[in-house]
Amino acid sequence: MTKTDIISGFLGAGKTTLIRKLISEVFAGQQIVLIENEFGEIGIDGGFLKDAGINITEMNSGCICCSLVGDFGEALGQVMEQFHPDRIIIEPSGVGKLSDVRRAVEDVAKDKDLAVNSLVTVADATKVRMYMKNFGEFYNNQIESAGCVILSRTQKLSQDKLDAAAAMIREKNPNAVIVTTPWDDLTGAQMLGAMEQSVSLADELLAQMEEEDVCPVCGHHHDHDEEHEHHHHDHDHDEEHEHEHHHDHDHDEEHEHEHHHDHDHDEEHEHHHHDHDHHDHDHHGHHHHHHADEVFTSWGRETTRKYTKEELEQILEKLEDGEAYGMVLRAKGMLPDPDGTVWHYFDMVPGEHELREGAPEYTGRLCVIGSKLNEDALAKLFGLA
Repeated sequence: MTKTDIISGFLGAGKTTLIRKLISEVFAGQQIVLIENEFGEIGIDGGFLKDAGINITEMNSGCICCSLVGDFGEALGQVMEQFHPDRIIIEPSGVGKLSDVRRAVEDVAKDKDLAVNSLVTVADATKVRMYMKNFGEFYNNQIESAGCVILSRTQKLSQDKLDAAAAMIREKNPNAVIVTTPWDDLTGAQMLGAMEQSVSLADELLAQMEEEDVCPVCGHHHDHDEEHEHHHHDHDHDEEHEHEHHHDHDHDEEHEHEHHHDHDHDEEHEHHHHDHDHHDHDHHGHHHHHHADEVFTSWGRETTRKYTKEELEQILEKLEDGEAYGMVLRAKGMLPDPDGTVWHYFDMVPGEHELREGAPEYTGRLCVIGSKLNEDALAKLFGLA
């Protein structure tokens, strides 16, 4: 299966720089084909690409969104037959509609061993407001259709202006991953992980709790073979025994694509409700073996807010002991320090927490998992309300 990454963005946003970074740091040794649309912009330096063993198929048929049906499908088919690439990178014209490019690739994918791997828009953080105002439909389509929006030049913005730029992106696309960390602080692998929208913090914590066999009713560890009597269950039991645990993007038909993700991203409220319907119990509520995601709720945020170590220590101490936040069973996060050089990573279980320094993430992230969480109180605790 050939992965196809569509990397869109207005002229000068930084698409070329991003592609160079991915090729030099991540894609070495892979058979890569770059399909460019030459429309009023200079293509990637051919010498660099040839040195890296990259094949270039240039499309000179004008704006890619205007000539997709015939030329584009044929060119993509020829690329597949000639090179059998591991990955195809498509860099549409700076004024192309990302939704049109995606649709064209999906049409070809029906007959080829091809899949849309990521839909990316690179956006100059210093120009988001101006471009939304001046270019309307074309610019907004790139933002709205993306699975990942990578903001460039964020290091040039004040905290307030960066927050505003991220909020404008989030308003247009509630589900996209938004990369806000300066590119020099990130590896190509981290940027690809954001593009591909790897497992969310909520999913990581749930998997960890499942592995540790944490009981979702009492919050304690139990042996796998142990039977537990619980007379009160906070979850519904469904005769059909259907599991209703979904982490899908909320795309309408217009924005549906083949790149399915197993989690939701919403800066305002990244809720993951794990209220499963189960039938593997007797009808008196006894001897039920619980799974980690049966009755948990997770609350999470992606944020550009910065935290000192002391501030996070105080937050975690309150979170450990505070019944005001619900029954908190796990918390995890990666958040930047105001000094710009340090990132704080935290892990919390009831009664104890760990706070350490770690590598920069694509944006600040945090997640809390538990039962009957007070989300308003959590937002205030982390200074996000």
